Amino acid sequence: MKGVSLSTKFFFLSSAFAIFFTTEAVIKIPGNETVSAVLMFGDSIVDTGNNNDLNTIAKCNFLPYGREFKGGMPTGRFSNGKVPSDFLGGAGYDHLTSTTASAISLSEQIQDFKKYIGKLKGMVGEERTNFILAKCVTFSVASSNDITNTYFISGIRKLNYDFPSYTDYLVESASNFVKELYGLGIRRIGVFSAPPLGCLPSQKTLNGYSGKGCVNYLNEASKLFNAKLSAEMGCLNNNLPHARVVYIDVYNPLLNIVQDPKKYGLEIANKGCCGTGIFEVSILCNQLDPGTCADDSKYVFFDSYHPTERTYKIIVSQLLQKYIKSFL
Repeated sequence: MKGVSLSTKFFFLSSAFAIFFTTEAVIKIPGNETVSAVLMFGDSIVDTGNNNDLNTIAKCNFLPYGREFKGGMPTGRFSNGKVPSDFLGGAGYDHLTSTTASAISLSEQIQDFKKYIGKLKGMVGEERTNFILAKCVTFSVASSNDITNTYFISGIRKLNYDFPSYTDYLVESASNFVKELYGLGIRRIGVFSAPPLGCLPSQKTLNGYSGKGCVNYLNEASKLFNAKLSAEMGCLNNNLPHARVVYIDVYNPLLNIVQDPKKYGLEIANKGCCGTGIFEVSILCNQLDPGTCADDSKYVFFDSYHPTERTYKIIVSQLLQKYIKSFL
């Protein structure tokens, strides 16, 4: 058994997984196994600044975002510091989610990935590229914006779907995304569940909730989607030769923290640190707001939608311990 050391130069979101494994919490894997790189696709939860140069309000390359990051500089990460892509290495499965937010869609990320594969082949050759793709671990983090923004808030998809049928559409889109990655040579694919969306401060505000409770219908929506997603990922894992398709539950780890923050060394879960903490996100969370907290280490959420670095670190540590062997 040995600690895994990951390559840090294969994709624009791959480097931080290596840092986490080698300096934060070394994960033991069999000596005959290799993890060549970590690739991430998804939404603002894992964005490290890819939206910075886009004409979109879905970015955060300004303070107070990033104030706990190295040098205290905002980088475009939707948190006070690091985000899951930093520990694991505004899109969605619904293309309308990215279109309405002017964000980089998953289909566009796939096109960028194909360009990356071409460049990699030019650097190390086709045989080595195929090895890297087969041995890397790839994560897909999406669905939150689809459910909250595209379906419930904007209501765009309500014209064509009731919610159960919309979850079918999302799961089919997620399945097709995984199949496309598989077709490009990826064999180890982790797909994140939806979180307990009814516990996000912004969603509680929009639904007139305050205090410690969560919006039940949104949490039930997440659970319905997650049940279908888990079943579909299990089916793909059983039917795609040599694949390791892993459904990753983030719903329960975050719910546990929200329901009992003190157990995890946190205190405040009903609002974010930024501003009032109940609606500020992206451009509404800025350094002009005098209400932003001085000590974000007590908070589960930094803005009204995204957790703090400390919360992310707790969750990712749990996920690594629980799921890493499923990819081997």
